[in-house]
This record gives sequence, structure tokens and C-alpha cells, in this order.
Amino acid sequence: MSMRPGSRSLTQLSDLRFSAPAEYARALRKAHEATVSGTPSPHLSPSLVKSWQRSLALGINPDQHRPVHRHEVSEARSLSAGHRLAAVMPALSQLLADETATGRHLLIVTDHQGEVLWRVGSKQALKLADSLEFVEGADWSESGVGTNAISEALVTGAPAQLFSAEHLVRTHHDWACTASPIRDPLTGEVVGVLDVSGPYESVTPDSLRLVRCGVRLAEELLKSVPPPVGAGGRTGSTGGFAGGRSDAGARSQLVLQLLGDAPAAALDGGARRPLTLRRAEILALLASRTQGWSADELAYEIHGDAGTAAAIRTEMHRVRSILGNVVEANPYRFSSAVRVVTDASIVAGHLRDGRVAEAFAAYPAKLLNRSSNLAIGFMRDELNEAVGASVRTSGDARLMLQWCTSDMGSSDTAAAATAAALLGPHDPRCQLVSARMERVDRELRA
Repeated sequence: MSMRPGSRSLTQLSDLRFSAPAEYARALRKAHEATVSGTPSPHLSPSLVKSWQRSLALGINPDQHRPVHRHEVSEARSLSAGHRLAAVMPALSQLLADETATGRHLLIVTDHQGEVLWRVGSKQALKLADSLEFVEGADWSESGVGTNAISEALVTGAPAQLFSAEHLVRTHHDWACTASPIRDPLTGEVVGVLDVSGPYESVTPDSLRLVRCGVRLAEELLKSVPPPVGAGGRTGSTGGFAGGRSDAGARSQLVLQLLGDAPAAALDGGARRPLTLRRAEILALLASRTQGWSADELAYEIHGDAGTAAAIRTEMHRVRSILGNVVEANPYRFSSAVRVVTDASIVAGHLRDGRVAEAFAAYPAKLLNRSSNLAIGFMRDELNEAVGASVRTSGDARLMLQWCTSDMGSSDTAAAATAAALLGPHDPRCQLVSARMERVDRELRA
């Protein structure tokens, strides 16, 4: 006698994915209902439940959530034309797409943040995707639409396959999605996500293998596709390092990654070169003012009273050995032949233009957060407070909750209070934020 679906083990349920997909979907829906209601089901993996919890904390509504749209469809199509992955789309379409009248699945390719840039499929499949706003310009990251295969591939950096009610949002329960990151073959950075999605009955045991083959093909083709100048292999205002100071006469572009704890630099779209914390601090200071710094000024800013001009000259020699003649002396400043862009300047640019959501999306971590340098600390605090203040005055409660659950805004009680006033203090999302802030406060006082 067969076991009831509710009594099966997780492994036994997974065996039904291809042999009895409708039965598997029913069992997953029951597990979904129990888990969302507060009783986690043993039929769901702990990593999946954690992803749901993160999504709920970000304000994703399982009943009716629609994805965030980073761009209009026409804008996203324009962006995709200049994206590095445009060169591999014909080959991917030939391998994975089905544009016949009876085709049921879609080929989807996103950028490195989960924004849909390409959709290829039959009219029937595209129409079904339209009903979910699974369209160009839509954000299918975890914060954009909750747990799905694209978001899981971005979070884990590995292939993912989600079936029916493994998706958090109920309107996605008729779908199965298989996705995998596409990486730059030179730097290893994620440049996009390849996804194949369709009705759950259309998924086969070969779906994951085909997606992996598609990724290998794309990465092999990317070896002969140079990254756009200054984009580090990425394109788009929130995805790479495009933007920053204007310099119409610049012949080269230096991109500095200063947010987080892994500073790096890239010249003219070349490979990212890791920077020591000391050199990153020096380059951050050089980028902070156009009139330049004397060797003595930099020595004091970097080393305090013990600093010497000779130590700075040694560091500058090492910077030039890595990046070429990007820095001029007397005073030290970036060469007029180099256009300098930092990820911090992109955040600031979005704030100046009133694009608060875009600024937060481009702000994954604080400026050189391992640095204990006083001048860098002032710059770090200034940028963090600018983002926080903009979020607090945005009037967007969902954005405030995202900010409060990030490392940068985890102690922003004012933002949490404003969000609670907009949503009501008893909203479960606000309670999650309050619990996190109480924990952070206890850790700080310990």
C-alpha cells in the first residue's frame, strides 16, 4: 500500500518530481501552507526555509507579490544590447530555446543581480510569463520577488532547481525553474544567470544537465568577448561600475571597488586586481578630492604622526607597478588621462539624482569596512548616513525594512520606527526587524 503524501520522507517526495509531478506539487503545497503558517515542514530543506524567511523579512507577500521592475521593458532591452552576454545569446537560444507553437518552456537570462534581460520562447510561454510579470526589466532576485531558482543561484553561486511550491509566492506554484550562474572565465565573477522555466510538468531529469551545458557554452564563448571598458564584465547602472565623474577627454578608465572587505581595481575593463587595505585607503583618499595630496599630507592621513613621505612614495611605486601610470606626483592625484569610477561614487550619484532604491541596490557593504583609518571612517560614515537618511525619507516602507535588515542599516531604529508607523507596529515584518535590532543592541552592549 502506498504511503500518504504527508507521511513520505523528503527523499521519497523528491523521487516524485519527475515520476508523479502533480502528486509532488500537491505535497509541496501542503508543506508550503504549513511553513508559511509558522510550522516548518520537514519535507522542505532547511536552506529553502531560510530563503523563505529572508524573503518574508524583506516584505515579500506569498499571496500576491509582484516583482520589482528595475527598468521598463524597452529600457531593459536597450541595456541587454550592450551587455557582455549579448554575444552568447544566439548560441544559448539555439541550444535551449523552444520557439515552436507548442513550446512550453522559456529561456531566461538575467544580469548579475537577477534583472531579466532576455526571454526566448513560444507565444504561449511568453503569455504565461507575462501574467507573472516575468518580463525584461523585472528583478527576480530574492529581494525582488522572493525565493526562486534565479535567486537561489545568485545566493548560493551554484545551480538550483525549484519545483512548484518550493517557490515562496503562490502564483509561481504552477512553474518549475532551473537556473545556474554564468561566470566571467577570467575573474570568476558572476555576470548573469541562465534559467529555464516552464509549467512544472515540462521539467525533465535532463533540465539541470542542459542548463549546466548552456552555462559551460556561455563561459567558453565569453573567453573571446572582452568586457566593456570600465564595467568589470558587467553593465548597467546598478550592476557594475558604470557612471561616476565625467571626464570627456579621458583615454582610460580606472574602476575601484571600495565597498566591502575585498578592495580591487581594474583598468580599461581588464581583470580585477586585488588591493591591499593600505593601497585601497590611499586610492580612496585620492578619489575623494580633485586637487590632490602632498606626500606629507597622505603620510599623516594614512599613518598619523608616525607617517613619512618616503613610505607614501613606496606605496605609490607599488600602485604604479600594478595599475600603470594612473597617479601623478607633486601633488599626488589621478592622472588627467584616467577617468576614475568607484562603486561608492555610483551610490552617491544615485542619491544625488534621487534614485534611492537604485542607490541601496548598488550599496552591498560599507566603504572599506575593515579599515580603522580615521579619514576613511569619516568617509564611510558619511556615505552610510546619506543612504540611511535617503531611505528614511523615501516613504517606501518596504525599502526601509530592507535597509534595516542589511548590515549597513541594522542599527537604524529611526528607519524601523518610520516603517512601523507606515505598516502598523503589529505587522510581522516590523516585528522581525525589531527582533533583529534588539539582538544587535544586546551584542553591542555585551
